[in-house]
Amino acid sequence: SAYPVYTRKAHTDVSYLVCAEKLLDACDVLYPQFATHNAHTLAAIYTSAQRRGITDYEFQCLHGMGETLYDQVVGKDRLDRPCRIYAPVGSHQTLLAYLVRRLLENGANSSFVNQIVDPEVSISALVADPIATVRDSDGAAHPNIALPIDLFGSERRNSRGIDFSDELQLVEIDRAFAQFDAAHWQATPLLHTEMMAGDSAAQRTAESLPVRNPADHRDLVGHVIEANASQVEAAIAAAEQYATDWQIIPPSARAAILFNAADLFEHHRLELMALAIREAGKSLPNAIAEVREAIDFLRYYAAQIDGSSNMQALGPVACISPWNFPLAIFTGQISAALAAGNVVLAKPAEQTPLIAWRAVQLLHAAGVPRGALQFLPGRGEVVGAALTANTRVRGVIFTGSTDVAQHINRTLAARAVRERSEIPLIAETGGQNMLIVDSSALAEQVVQDAISSAFDSAGQRCSALRVLCLQEEIADKTLAMLRGAMQQLCVGNPAQLATDIGPVIDVEARDNLLAHIVQITPSARAVYQLALPTTTAHGTFVAPTLIEIDSLKTLTREVFGPVLHVLRYRRADLPALIDAINATGYGLTFGIHSRIDETIDAVAARIHAGNIYVNRNIVGAVVGVQPFGGEGQSGTGPKAGGPLYLKRLQRNPDLKLGAHTIHAASADVQLLPALTSLLQWAKAHGHETVSALGDQYVHTSALGSMLVLPGPTGERNTMSFAPRGMVLCAANNVGSLLNQLAAVLATGNQPLLTAVSMRLLPTGLPKAVRDATQVLEQLDDMRYALQIALVDAALLPVLRIPLAARSGALVSVIETAENSAVPLWRLVAERALCVNTTAAGGNASLMSLTG
Repeated sequence: SAYPVYTRKAHTDVSYLVCAEKLLDACDVLYPQFATHNAHTLAAIYTSAQRRGITDYEFQCLHGMGETLYDQVVGKDRLDRPCRIYAPVGSHQTLLAYLVRRLLENGANSSFVNQIVDPEVSISALVADPIATVRDSDGAAHPNIALPIDLFGSERRNSRGIDFSDELQLVEIDRAFAQFDAAHWQATPLLHTEMMAGDSAAQRTAESLPVRNPADHRDLVGHVIEANASQVEAAIAAAEQYATDWQIIPPSARAAILFNAADLFEHHRLELMALAIREAGKSLPNAIAEVREAIDFLRYYAAQIDGSSNMQALGPVACISPWNFPLAIFTGQISAALAAGNVVLAKPAEQTPLIAWRAVQLLHAAGVPRGALQFLPGRGEVVGAALTANTRVRGVIFTGSTDVAQHINRTLAARAVRERSEIPLIAETGGQNMLIVDSSALAEQVVQDAISSAFDSAGQRCSALRVLCLQEEIADKTLAMLRGAMQQLCVGNPAQLATDIGPVIDVEARDNLLAHIVQITPSARAVYQLALPTTTAHGTFVAPTLIEIDSLKTLTREVFGPVLHVLRYRRADLPALIDAINATGYGLTFGIHSRIDETIDAVAARIHAGNIYVNRNIVGAVVGVQPFGGEGQSGTGPKAGGPLYLKRLQRNPDLKLGAHTIHAASADVQLLPALTSLLQWAKAHGHETVSALGDQYVHTSALGSMLVLPGPTGERNTMSFAPRGMVLCAANNVGSLLNQLAAVLATGNQPLLTAVSMRLLPTGLPKAVRDATQVLEQLDDMRYALQIALVDAALLPVLRIPLAARSGALVSVIETAENSAVPLWRLVAERALCVNTTAAGGNASLMSLTG
């Protein structure tokens, strides 16, 4: 130890002396003015030792520390005790962690170091037996540190986790799983009436399809009967009829139902975990995380509407969810739509209908009427296509592939033209997620975070790490450590606690991943792959694979599985690397590992990603703590588990962002020169309407605003609002065009005008405004990245379908008019930033707590 340590040889029952003797020398070095206090303390220890007949002991001190302690210990006129001095020997790499650990120990308010320098702390308190102190307190927590269940205060309860190091909890899990291992689930459509759901002749003769465990195809988990076309049509008709009944239920009553559902999920969590493991191949930690996220979604959206006014809902909403989070995302979509007052038509992924079916049963049991939530398992080309094409479905929530999202968007655009109305689409798709590591980063932490980001859930997270970017100076060392860490991974049965990596979802996913590895291997700088154990022979497993590439251009699409690509970069090329990442068009998650604040700030400011993580892994976003969702080809927004999500599911939403908003917007927006010039010109040239709307935009724009979000100690979580980039402006008169320009400039975006709209610009418009605009001659010109288009109502029939036909990011179309305010909240991107503060020396607020 670096501090005086009591050395017990043949004597016993001296533990009460250890606490007092551990850190005295460090105290003296830091605070020599308290040497007298230390002397009294040592004298008390000496007296206690003598009284107990303990004489055979010595002090040990780190060389260079505790000189003032020697004066109190060594010598006939002092305690006359020996003091052994030692010096640890090793490299900077070996000793740094050791010395930092000692500093962190000293920094705790409960430590002996902090207490001994306070003259008001009595000697008896300093030498008190720590075990007795804990026993007397009955294990009470610090009053200023929230327990996990109270992390979100009075707003909502946090979901309960499981301590997998607790043998009693493992026994409970084992008993439950023994029962569920023999269970056989049967999923069927759950419609408004039982007759529609299961009693019809068509249903009785429908094919029952097997659902097998991806880790072991010999394990038959259950069967599913998929919905047919007539059932889909009947469900939509019933939803339309019931929409008003659910809409008029007070938000507080809807919230109570969702809170009740969360409690039911928690009560049945072991069954839901067993389903997640057997049906989706989730490991034990991933299974409980899946259930907890579903519970968090229910409580988060319930808390948002509890006590609020009843906003106008969209009507029937189709919720189409993925297999990689078959409970969490499925429940999140449904709970949001229900909370907003919509009735739901829920279509789960084809691979994972059983856990979704069970979730809907629990939601019904919690009080959600069957007419408000109907369950339609089936294939996308049958059930999904029928839902999105039907004129009575007034909104779609989708999580899945970019290609399917494009297809849905084009279907809804064609409908919108025919029906002359908007059908909102919230789409969350994949990402080409990157982690940049510079030479200042701690390699051990980088390796740990890269392993969890790339290989947890067998890499089947939309947020999973796909490319690890290493500064060339530390690349070889980091890769060697990464390969060593990979060798410790256990691939196998996810039901076993020792398993780290489970199966991929099905044969198609496995074959696609293996084909990618074979295709990229000849051009790769290096490929490292684990060997699969023989126990994986009956499942769809892919071995964790590390592939070093020379350029991001090597990757043309997302590789959805346990395959991590590595790219080296030079420090001077960091700006170019960020530009290349942004140029991929994806923008879901991103990470940076660095101990240089300037580097972190510069990279975070330039990267276009919805969720940015600093000095931690890039997966595992928590509802309400790290609102989740991307931009560009990674999604339309708003973020799931964030303050804007419900607003997109309502016709006239309340746009308050919450009590945690820090309003910096007005001052920032007023400083935008193009906006200032435009509004001054409009006021001077008779455009009073535009001038008034522009003044409103200045004071309501979210640009520059930031939400401070709750979270655990050791993390700092915020969400800020940034420009989306280029926004297309298409108007049929000057006033409407000026309104569009004011809205675009007030949110920090760049106006991109159609050729027709460009000709509407007044000749006397200030140069700053003209310089801020560009022209888009052809709607399919992909040199211009678009996510938002402001279009006058008269032009919508002409522009909707061509805009939907563009490749790349989905373009959300907002209808505008000369005299109507543009919804500015849809023109900003939500950027969630999560910083691991412990990587920068600890959480100062925690260290300052007293009591």
